[in-house]
Amino acid sequence: MPSQPSHRLLIVARIKPGAEQETADLFRASDRTELPHALGVRRRDLYAYHGLYFHHVEFGGDPRAAVTAARQRADFQQLSADLDAYITPYRPETWRSPLDAMATGFYTWTAEHGELG
Repeated sequence: MPSQPSHRLLIVARIKPGAEQETADLFRASDRTELPHALGVRRRDLYAYHGLYFHHVEFGGDPRAAVTAARQRADFQQLSADLDAYITPYRPETWRSPLDAMATGFYTWTAEHGELG
């Protein structure tokens, strides 16, 4: 049976040194609510590397539409406000929304399909 398509995004930002646990705790609490389900989130992975923060999310639908919808929700606004203590934009001079922090994919390969796009 073919799997449903997955749409991914990777957000790049800066993380306060040592704030990985606090950041994970905020997402853990949020992920226990309806928010990820309402946005179609299938999986979330958080990474830190030398002060950089990588937030990989897989959605059941269009990630840009989900992020746009999220910005209208009070629970997402509260999560974002709580994260402000730990996460800052990579390029604050150009940041207006999470969409401005999305990395651009340029190569994909899978064992099932080989090179994609």
